[in-house]
Amino acid sequence: MPVSARRLVLALAAAATLGGCITGGDSGPPDAGGDGVQPFPANYRSEIPAFLRSYLNNPVGLRDAMMAEPVQRDVGGRMRFVSCLRFTPQGGRPQDIAIVHVNGRLDRVAANATELCAAAVYAPFPELEKLSR
Repeated sequence: MPVSARRLVLALAAAATLGGCITGGDSGPPDAGGDGVQPFPANYRSEIPAFLRSYLNNPVGLRDAMMAEPVQRDVGGRMRFVSCLRFTPQGGRPQDIAIVHVNGRLDRVAANATELCAAAVYAPFPELEKLSR
């Protein structure tokens, strides 16, 4: 199988796997990600690098990786824990990403990272700089 076809298969498999975790809306009972009190995302330090390995086109060579501890923010009218990331991809410009957690698990990348991460306090996150394909 050619390398490009293998990458496509891997990307589709990752998308299918993450598709069960990523949701577009927040409805249902509190234990299904509704308006209930949200638990702190205890495994965020391991979930985020694993997610970014498939989310980024090329996770190799990230520099200046930093992350802010998850804090509660209003996301679409609901309180959610949000992790803010800042890094510079190889040969690129610095990027900010806001990751939303629901029920203590990584749920999705928020579209408005600038707004959600405006007051974030960043600390080095070397795990991102060690990512490989």
